[in-house]
Amino acid sequence: MERIKFYFDENVSNAITNGLRLRGVDVLTAQEANKLGAPDETHLGFAGKLKRVIFTQDADFLRFHAKGMAHNGIVYAHQQKPIGEIIRGLVLICEIIEPGEIKNKVEYL
Repeated sequence: MERIKFYFDENVSNAITNGLRLRGVDVLTAQEANKLGAPDETHLGFAGKLKRVIFTQDADFLRFHAKGMAHNGIVYAHQQKPIGEIIRGLVLICEIIEPGEIKNKVEYL
């Protein structure tokens, strides 16, 4: 089974990035991609070009989805969600969802 690869926008905690990498999850951050300060639409398009699912805690991405903008998948968690729960949720998504199954869909943690 092919595994989901994530792209994290610039507001995601490094603790989440590190926790996922320790569990073998492929993560690319906005910082690593030199996309700091880029508009949200740029992040969404960039993730799509790389065939990565975007993980965010920014509700603006939900509005893009509601407007029908194409994307490779969005996983959203509220900003108050505990880091451990986010990590467990993202690992679970990697274990049970294939990349093609999340295209143009939103998963909520």
